[in-house]
Amino acid sequence: MVTLRISEKSLLKHDVKAYIFFIQENASCEGDLLEAQKIFFPGLSLLFKERGFTGKRSDFLVVPISKDKTIIHLICAGIGSPDSTGFIPIEQYRRAVGSVVNALMKHKCSTAAMKAPVAELFDVSSEYLAAQTCSIAGMASYRFDEFITDKQRKEDIEITIDVVTNNPDDALCGVAKSEVISSAVNTARYWVDLPPCNLTPVELADKAKRIAKAHGMNITVFDEQEVKQMGMGGLTAVSAGSDRDCQFVVMEYHADKNAPTLGFVGKGITFDAGGLSLKPSSAMETMKEDMAGAAAVISAMHAIAQLKAPVNVIACVPLAENLPSDKAVKPGDIITFYNGKTAEVKNTDAEGRLILADALAYAIKHFKLDALVDVATLTGSCQHALGPFFSGLFSNHDDLVDNIYDSSCSSGDRVWRLPLSEDYKLAIKSNVADISNTGSRQYLAGAITAAWFLAEFVGDVAWAHIDIAGTAFDVPDISYYGKGATGAPVRLLVDLAMNWKK
Repeated sequence: MVTLRISEKSLLKHDVKAYIFFIQENASCEGDLLEAQKIFFPGLSLLFKERGFTGKRSDFLVVPISKDKTIIHLICAGIGSPDSTGFIPIEQYRRAVGSVVNALMKHKCSTAAMKAPVAELFDVSSEYLAAQTCSIAGMASYRFDEFITDKQRKEDIEITIDVVTNNPDDALCGVAKSEVISSAVNTARYWVDLPPCNLTPVELADKAKRIAKAHGMNITVFDEQEVKQMGMGGLTAVSAGSDRDCQFVVMEYHADKNAPTLGFVGKGITFDAGGLSLKPSSAMETMKEDMAGAAAVISAMHAIAQLKAPVNVIACVPLAENLPSDKAVKPGDIITFYNGKTAEVKNTDAEGRLILADALAYAIKHFKLDALVDVATLTGSCQHALGPFFSGLFSNHDDLVDNIYDSSCSSGDRVWRLPLSEDYKLAIKSNVADISNTGSRQYLAGAITAAWFLAEFVGDVAWAHIDIAGTAFDVPDISYYGKGATGAPVRLLVDLAMNWKK
């Protein structure tokens, strides 16, 4: 856990275990860094030269020194240089903050002080910079070690960082908001990281109930029998192979009756074995993550309620396990969804779109939505197309795409738009039903054909699909993620609700 305190006291006047310096590429040694060199380490510039530290992006150096018969650390993190816009990309600062927190945890530094960079370097406000500092620090401190019994393997330390800034009021405001967001991100990560035996559909639905009750949100949870009676053939079919009941969760946050209303839908397969189209064992190892979309949506609702977003938000979350058994849905089966459409099941491992279809159709029928966004660990195809750093974005509504893209840039949950051309729509045509749950191999592009399947259930509402298959789990080389779940795209969803543009 990391706590940020805003301070106007000179950096080196703080009695702490570490001093943190963010350094631009090829910047001269001046200010607090020069003072630290004079007081603690006269050879610091020579050490920079010897280690090749110039302040470029990802440059990092930890220097242990002796002060008052104790060891403290000078932590120097490079933030790079301006790009073609004339400003340093804020993501470079985020990753520097993540590296700093990792170093503080590694070296057991329970207290630290840092001088906040000048916000103008990144073309942002002081409030925004403080918010990013706080949210990234909170995310970087997350560790899933609940089931590790060897205490030596745990990095269990509480860290307090004094942030020296010339804009304390702005910084305090930014920190207060971002603490809520980082907590929501880490909650989603914790749920995704839990073993599937510890987080069943019913248990995740119960967590949503507790959040709704705590913040005065309306919530309805339909059990498996009710789901069947409602005609949700997709959710019913996917859940058929498991002895654990499926759930359908509807959460409602209301800001004002005249405010725009957004719909969020999150895929919640708490474990995905692939059904009868069984996955290879190696592909099954991390399939507890297949509810990352549901975790993101529920956690985002928690933050949205606390921050009192100016829009109404409806969250629809289908929850199930996808397991093989004598009762499981079979390739060749035809199912009927909530809106009456039918689909031929050719592969039971293409199950996410089946449960999302019912949820999207429900949201469209029961709520007057200005926009609808679904989030899902949907396709390996998207993962191969974009790798682990960008979620796939699919939509034919340019204004909604602009809103999502702005929130992507602001929040750090990055997306990349992929085409949703009519050329691919024929790929999901079935000879025996309205559509098929897998696209024809002739068309390839599985992420796009999956998006076209979902498009059959959204009517004329402005809709976007975000495929987080590559970004939800085990993302490498981003310092504030570490191993396991990332919490993508909680930050994006919260930003979208907080800064919605009509």
